[in-house]
This record gives sequence, structure tokens and C-alpha cells, in this order.
Amino acid sequence: MADFFTRDGSEWMPDYLIAIDDKTCIGCGRCYKVCSRDVMGLYGVDEDGEILGKVTDDDDDDFDGELNRKIMVVDNQGACIGCAACFRVCPKTCQVHVAADKLAA
Repeated sequence: MADFFTRDGSEWMPDYLIAIDDKTCIGCGRCYKVCSRDVMGLYGVDEDGEILGKVTDDDDDDFDGELNRKIMVVDNQGACIGCAACFRVCPKTCQVHVAADKLAA
């Protein structure tokens, strides 16, 4: 078991984001806004639940009329530092986090 500490020596356990439930996520982007590490991305989803592609800031396209809703997707799991800020702001608690001591090395 690894020990984790803050800069002042306090014990701390990182809680890493490993998945987002695409059935529950409403694509509000709150988690994205608090994450400074680009761990997640906003994606468009069609009526059947199929991911159409990443939504960009300059993207006014609705994926040729196929866009039904938007969801957050874990894009870069390895960039997560385990702060769990995204979990605290999620109104749907649709994220799955795992403590660092529970993850295989």
C-alpha cells in the first residue's frame, strides 16, 4: 500500500476518475470546468446512444442533425491527479472514482 501526503505532510488518498456513466450524464460541463488537467471531453450522442464525436468550442455543427444530447467522456484517464473536484460538482453523481490504493500499479 502506497502512502500519499499533501505538501504539509497530511495524509491524503487520491481518488482517480476512471469512468463516467453515459446513461446518467447530462453533459452540463461542470466537471470539465473544474478540471485543470483535460481529463474529460464533451461529446455528442445520437438518439441510439452512439457517440458522434467530440464537441469543440467553435463547433456550431449538430452532426448533420443527428445530435440528440451531449455527455462527458473520460478522454485522458492518465492525466487525472485524483483531486475529485469533478465528483463534488456533478449534479448527477455519474462518475466512477477509485482510490489510489485500490488501483493496480
